[in-house]
Amino acid sequence: MKAHSAETQATITPLKALQFLKEGNARFVNNLKINRNLLEQVNDTRDGQWPFAVILSCIDSRTSAELIFDQGLGDIFSIRIAGNILNEDILGSMEFATNVVGSRIIVVLGHTKCGAIKGACDNLEMGHLTTLLKKIQPAVTAETSTADNRNSKNSEFVEKVASLNVQLTMDRIRNESQIIRNLVEENKIAIVGGMYDVESGEVHFFS
Repeated sequence: MKAHSAETQATITPLKALQFLKEGNARFVNNLKINRNLLEQVNDTRDGQWPFAVILSCIDSRTSAELIFDQGLGDIFSIRIAGNILNEDILGSMEFATNVVGSRIIVVLGHTKCGAIKGACDNLEMGHLTTLLKKIQPAVTAETSTADNRNSKNSEFVEKVASLNVQLTMDRIRNESQIIRNLVEENKIAIVGGMYDVESGEVHFFS
């Protein structure tokens, strides 16, 4: 399978981009990886890149976006940071990916059993990680359905916070980037959220 070109990227809509990711994850779960000549894709992308998606996910070693969505070289921009949190540098990278290079979809991807989410639930403080985890605290606060055992030992609480963290990050992308908000309003891109299940390998996209 060849890498995307300017011509193929131009034919992709946000809905089609989401479908590509869903189909790729289905292949991954069923161990039906597309046969790719990666050296050929290196050659295909030597003069440029035309990724159809930008994916913000966690650094967790089990959540490599290229693998879980069965994508090749030049197919996606992959942004990885603990807790799939957002900052100005990441937002700028998303603006570059969509407004300059032409990616059609932004995916905020959380995952089950996330260590960063657990740390935020426990109010962990440790060096520079303290600052990062504070960016997840709004999701901890927003989870109001759990009255007791609001810590990492409560797996249900952790997963609710992880999902809220994705939702709040999606909201921040829209609210804090005029460039991305304009692209969404013009139906040139979409912002979607999802959760990756580390036990099954499935990605569950939010409706």
